[in-house]
Amino acid sequence: MGAVIAGWLTLGRAAAAAQNTSLTTVPVNATGLTPDLGRYPFSLPALPYAADALEPALDAQTMALHHSKHHAAYVANLNKALESAPAFQHLEVTELIMRLSEVPANVQEAVRNSAGGHHNHSLFWTGLTPKSLNRVPEPGGLLGAQLRGQFGSLDAFRQALSAAALGRFGSGWAWLVLERTGRLRVMTTPNQDSPLAAGVYPLLGLDVWEHAYYLHYQNRRADYVQAFWTVVNWPEVERRYALALRLAAG
Repeated sequence: MGAVIAGWLTLGRAAAAAQNTSLTTVPVNATGLTPDLGRYPFSLPALPYAADALEPALDAQTMALHHSKHHAAYVANLNKALESAPAFQHLEVTELIMRLSEVPANVQEAVRNSAGGHHNHSLFWTGLTPKSLNRVPEPGGLLGAQLRGQFGSLDAFRQALSAAALGRFGSGWAWLVLERTGRLRVMTTPNQDSPLAAGVYPLLGLDVWEHAYYLHYQNRRADYVQAFWTVVNWPEVERRYALALRLAAG
């Protein structure tokens, strides 16, 4: 296990340097990647399962705090920021992310962090599933075939995303995304930046902020990353992939 983690860390440092993205505004249609998150005033969506449903991979206390405190704070802060930007209150979360440059400068950073945090977490919750819901162990269909074709094997893909997650310095996310060319890619984003801002479609996100795992795993991020793979909701990721292909095609 130690050799595997060391390999992930080496790959991760290279991945973080190569895959990190800066925030840009690129018009992409992201409708349907998450459940409908509504418009201002935004509300916290319920978890799609009980807080203890992902144990032992993700413990109930972490899940409850992560959702009811951290995600809720992004929603509250987004609403607060938009109070002084009424011209943007009619926009969906994805539109706020992709039209960030138009948002008033005095609330732009708050909208960047809070809209990104709201959308990222909404993707995260629905990208996971408990074993009780007939969880499937790996992606199938077209997504599985494309991952094998582009990464060489499903194990190689998992290693690439794991390496990116371990190499993400500080707080942020590791992602599987679809480019508008139709190509799959692993990337990372800092803080709560969204892949949508880089003009790509997020299919699977792994939260590597310490609040996502520290209560249970402490400083063992590698153990958390390994456990993550046991609760991925592959049918949902496959649905997002099929939708993103259609959206990318226009």
